[in-house]
Amino acid sequence: MLIINSYDTGTIGGIIAMRKWLDMFSTGYIDPATGMLGITSSQSSLIVSILSAGTFFGALTAAPIGDWLGRRIGLFVTTIIFSFGVLLQTASTAIPLFVAGRFFAGFGVGLISALIPMYQSETAPKWIRGTIVGAYQLAITIGLLLAAVVDNATKNRMDTGSYRIPVALQFAWALILATGLIFLPETPRYLIKAGQRYHAAQSLSTLRRLPIDHPSLQEELREIETNLQHELELGGRTSYTDFLKWHTLGKRVVTGSALQALQQLTGVNFIFYYGTSYFKSSGIKNPFIISMITSSINVASTFPGLYLVEAWGRRRLLLFGAVGMAVCQLIVASVGTAFPGSENLPAQKALIAFVCIYIFFFASTWGPGAWVVTGEIFPLGVRA
Repeated sequence: MLIINSYDTGTIGGIIAMRKWLDMFSTGYIDPATGMLGITSSQSSLIVSILSAGTFFGALTAAPIGDWLGRRIGLFVTTIIFSFGVLLQTASTAIPLFVAGRFFAGFGVGLISALIPMYQSETAPKWIRGTIVGAYQLAITIGLLLAAVVDNATKNRMDTGSYRIPVALQFAWALILATGLIFLPETPRYLIKAGQRYHAAQSLSTLRRLPIDHPSLQEELREIETNLQHELELGGRTSYTDFLKWHTLGKRVVTGSALQALQQLTGVNFIFYYGTSYFKSSGIKNPFIISMITSSINVASTFPGLYLVEAWGRRRLLLFGAVGMAVCQLIVASVGTAFPGSENLPAQKALIAFVCIYIFFFASTWGPGAWVVTGEIFPLGVRA
């Protein structure tokens, strides 16, 4: 289900490097490196970054949708918005419509980025919650890998299928998510908050595969009720202004926002947004293959992270990953500065090697770790 979040991120880097796509979407700019039609750097930046703009507004909208409609129905709405964006991109033959489609797709991705970790954290048992929420990152890495594989398979087509197939495949991910939601219940924590105790018991019964009157289920239900009541007694009805008060929620908001921001600022998205173009400009002959390799490492490296997030704890894991990524980035920057051309084969190999090691550190630490922490630190009353 979570492949939606990352597949677009992985596929766009390959699409804007495809010959057929450049021929169709170019506005007349001639790429001096190839002497052929291309897009300007500003057009490339707009096409790539507009998804993040949509994601920004989608993430802001996730809270009211998650509270008013519920986590489950909110995710249904998300699939509709996302599919609309995919439809516009698939039908487009020029940059404006393509950009509009990416904005709406990004809006859906923003909703998913907030609602799914929240759904996971509110339905998972305590003893495995960190691993399950961390699996969100695993699904992201799988989406990136699938995107690299599909881009590599269609890159040489000289018809519109070269870009339409990778884009339209996103309908499948939205359909899988919507189908799964038919069989999944609303979260018991949301139902308790909404005053629907019986339905919360039914939801918990489905999730735990226990009868409603089972002692363990009733104990967990009472724990959810007690936690919510305790939070209400401490602060009453919470409003958005409480997020501005440091002593109530401000510190948690800053912590969660900083973790999510720093997860992106580590630079990992550069590899998957611009990796194909970067490796191509570095003189590497098969940049699509390299992107498939980096995506495979991303997937494989997430598995130790799912174990370490429970074995090491959240804080130690994040510290370990930060040091490892910093060392790798310093080496990549040093090698790239000392050997800027594409003629030095050992330098190219060193760049690829340390990019792969960097991806290992990210995928096994900050990749799953940031989602787990932000899914756990907020009280139920304001979690959305």
